[in-house]
Amino acid sequence: MPATPESRTDDEVLAATDVTMLLRYGLTQDALRGALFGDGAVAAAVTLDRLGVLPRSLVFVAEIVRSGGLAYAAGLPEPLPSPEPAALLRDWLGGAAQTATTPGAETWAARWLEAVAELIALRRSARRHG
Repeated sequence: MPATPESRTDDEVLAATDVTMLLRYGLTQDALRGALFGDGAVAAAVTLDRLGVLPRSLVFVAEIVRSGGLAYAAGLPEPLPSPEPAALLRDWLGGAAQTATTPGAETWAARWLEAVAELIALRRSARRHG
């Protein structure tokens, strides 16, 4: 039976969030940064956690963004170890790289990736102890 708006879980609602758009505009517009680090980070964490991404992998990508920039990180053939999450992250970073071209925006992107990593770690910890 398909999920209806009434039966969808919070995770399903968040997973439907357009992370690419939030990244594209949240990194460059102060007014949207709260949404990026709020719903956008949680949506990304839910999605990537479901795909088995380890928090340390995102922290590594954050360091790549800091040292090489968003466009460089988006162009990596395998920014994450598994193909499906790697393709998704490349799409997110590639979309963000189109508008977030300043060093400040790239710093925010690295911080956002670290926030997503922390949320994944919290989700996993809660599952282990819950």
